[in-house]
Amino acid sequence: MILKQYFLGCLAHASYLVADETTHVAAIVDPQRDTDQYIEDARTLGVEIRWALLTHVHADFAAGHLELRERTGAQIGIGARARTAFPARSLRDGESIELGPGVRIGVLETPGHTPDSVCYSVYDVKTSSTEPHAILTGDTLFLGDVGRPDLLASVGETAEGLARRLYRSLREKILPLPDSVLVYPAHGAGSLCGKNMSKDTVGPLGAQKRFNWALQPLSEDAFVAQLTAGQPEAPRYFGYDARFNAADHPTLERALEKALVPLGLDALLARVRAGAQLLDVRDPDDFARGHLAGAISIGLGGKYASWAGQVLDVERPIVLVAPAGREREAATRLGRIGFDRVEGFLEGGAGAFAARPDLVRSFPRTSVEELAAMLASKAPPAVLDVRAESEWHAGRIEGSVNLPLPHLVERAREVPKTPVVIHCQAGYRSMIAASLLERAGVPFTSDLTGGYAAWANANLATVTG
Repeated sequence: MILKQYFLGCLAHASYLVADETTHVAAIVDPQRDTDQYIEDARTLGVEIRWALLTHVHADFAAGHLELRERTGAQIGIGARARTAFPARSLRDGESIELGPGVRIGVLETPGHTPDSVCYSVYDVKTSSTEPHAILTGDTLFLGDVGRPDLLASVGETAEGLARRLYRSLREKILPLPDSVLVYPAHGAGSLCGKNMSKDTVGPLGAQKRFNWALQPLSEDAFVAQLTAGQPEAPRYFGYDARFNAADHPTLERALEKALVPLGLDALLARVRAGAQLLDVRDPDDFARGHLAGAISIGLGGKYASWAGQVLDVERPIVLVAPAGREREAATRLGRIGFDRVEGFLEGGAGAFAARPDLVRSFPRTSVEELAAMLASKAPPAVLDVRAESEWHAGRIEGSVNLPLPHLVERAREVPKTPVVIHCQAGYRSMIAASLLERAGVPFTSDLTGGYAAWANANLATVTG
């Protein structure tokens, strides 16, 4: 048996290749949208991808089932309760997909995270035909946590109702499995599909039975109360991605054909005037030194796709300013969340506007030492902290105002009218914030180099609570 995990760090997403070495038949489970790695590995391993299996209709990334269907002819499989616009085999509890005499994939219906959630038990028949070697749990069971149940309010599902179904799914379908079964979830630490996920990406079920709070002997009411309390705010693109993944949409390759069109400066600015969003994906330091007026900064070096999904309008076209040679990466990573309306990139990158000071803006940067001196002066600036509220409570610069980045534009009137120094944890989000404020015409003073981490590491005063 072949079982290979692929972990996409920027989205904390795991996908899987499962294959029978005798028949050379393979399945890809919860594929990401750019599928080259699966195709290349299948070629190297000498297997044929016949199945593209989904554990549920995902909300946090755009899955690659349609791409695999187009590139390999793979049949799509998904839980029987899913409602999709593309042809798929509806998989019911107890069904099996035989990849060959040595490998069988069993279907366990495990509603809770979503009504259509399933897990796939993987049997290495040569070792045991009755006990699975592994279980691919999707968003039903993570290492350290379980999938959140609060993402489907817009379609009439309540968090409490789904949490109760998840309680039963875990106890009826997961807990009876042997401790030796390896748990392979669809997400790891950093995903917003759960609260307390481990950094590990695989582990034995026995360890989860001992240490995962959700598998402990809780009453149903206690489980529901703990699961539904304190869930982080869902990013605004989650609803869009759930609809996108259920649709029979064009593939990523079609989107990239439109995206990878070089534009001269005048052509790019004409598209911006016509309503396109100008996205600058360079590092925050480079953006601060000089950028086109009105550009939004979301650097490729951070959680680029997640923040793009938070601050960009999915209904409007996008044009890119990118470091030379990284235009495909920028467009592909947007495609991983279904943001397919990229309509070109600035040919020559930042060099194309270097000689046009009339079009260029810059942001001053403030060091933590400079900020400390400013705060001790007779006319201290306001400090704007754009981290999540939970981060602000855990530790902050005294007197700072907290306006979390996802709500910054809608709450821009709350930005102090005095000189303002913006910061986040390390400088990535604060540059996004600075670009959004500039674009909205809200004045501010500077950005804090290194963010709160640099302030705390310099042993400057902080407060909590």
